[in-house]
Order: sequence, then C-alpha cells, then structure tokens
Amino acid sequence: MFFIILAGFTFASIAITEYDVIKGFTSLPKAIGWMVSNFYPNEKAMEKLPGILEKLKETIFLSITSTTVASLFALILALFGSKTTKINNVLSSISRLTASIFRNIPIVAWAMVLLFSFGQSYFTGYLALFFVTFGFLTRAFIETIDEASFSSVEALKATGSNYLHIIFQAVLPSSLPQIVSWVLFMIETNIRSSTLVGILTGTGIGFTFDLYYKSMNYNAASLVVFSVVITVLIIELISNYLRRVIL
Repeated sequence: MFFIILAGFTFASIAITEYDVIKGFTSLPKAIGWMVSNFYPNEKAMEKLPGILEKLKETIFLSITSTTVASLFALILALFGSKTTKINNVLSSISRLTASIFRNIPIVAWAMVLLFSFGQSYFTGYLALFFVTFGFLTRAFIETIDEASFSSVEALKATGSNYLHIIFQAVLPSSLPQIVSWVLFMIETNIRSSTLVGILTGTGIGFTFDLYYKSMNYNAASLVVFSVVITVLIIELISNYLRRVIL
C-alpha cells in the first residue's frame, strides 16, 4: 500500500509539473559530455586557487563558529526540554516547540528573511546557519539526554543532590560522547550548507562559485566545486575518526 501511494504521488507530480521523463534520461549523456568538455580546472583556473582557498577558509570558520555557539545554546534549552532534566512541563513544552520551529524552517528561508534586516554580509550567513543548527541540535540533544541512563539520575536524587549536581555528575558524563558526535555532524553539514548560503548572502566560497559561474568561467567554477568536495571529505574523515575515539 505504501509503494502504491508513493507511486501515485510520483505520477501526480510528473503530471502537475509536466516533466518529460524520457527527455530527462536521454539528456543525461549530453549533460555529462558538456561537463567533461567544459567543467574542469585548467591551468588558468589554477591561478585563482589561492583566492578560492582564502574564501574556503572563511566558509569553514563561519561553519565551525556558528555550530559551536549554537550547540551551547541548544544544550541549555535541551536540558529544559528533556524529560530527564526538565524543571517543569511548561518549560519543557516551550523548549520542544522552539526547537521544532527553528529546525523546520529551511536554511534558505532563514537566509532570505535575514537579508532584509542585515543585507549581504557574513553576519547574515552566520545567523542563518546558527538558527537552523540551534533548532536541529536542541532536538537531537533532547533525545540524547532522554536516552541517558535514568538510574544514575535517580540515585543522585535519592542522595539529595541538587539540580546542578545531577546535570554535571550524571546527565552530561553519560550524554557527552553522543553530544560531541552530533556537533561534529553539524559542522560537516554546515560546511555544505554555507556554500548555498554564500550564494544568497554574497559571501564566502558560495559567492565565489556564483561569480565564476555567472561569468561563464566554468573552469574556475569547477575548481571551487572540487575544493569544497575535497574539504568536506577531509573533514568527514577527521570527524569519523574523532567519533570512533569518543564512542
């Protein structure tokens, strides 16, 4: 039944958008041929590599900063929202609702809304990444804390420990490895997302790609793409290694 419904939605979408499936598949060889003949770094494009790496460095720092700061605020809100550490039901509900709102608004929507207030700047990109990361990590941290060992919390409560003792002696030690893993995951994700945000905000590596692509300098644009892909792969390898060590 599920696959029948899914097929129905697929055919309905094709009909509504008037998408030509046959033309879509037959155009793939031409698209690949164009990429092979035009979208590759040449010697002239390599001269622009230092400038591309400088913009890429700015994008990486922006992603890491927005993720780490958002994770601190997300952890505080998650402690109020978790069933294990909640102060009362009202704060818990507000925390979960806040996380859902921030998490479900796409990063492109955040960037476009913030453009009206702050214009094309790094601060606009920072806030867009911050808000989405804040919502996602709050939800992830709530689930992580809920899955933490409840027996240690109960044991500390039985000995008369206060709220802060429970947080720092029971909840955080058991949840910290998974929390760090989520933060590393979001750093990877934000480096990818910041490229798109940069196109909208006119900053970072995204703006560099947009500039080269619109000026039809496809060789330099391909070098930007390859630089981003290699950077993401390196960061993913480092992140996976850190996860294995932590977990």
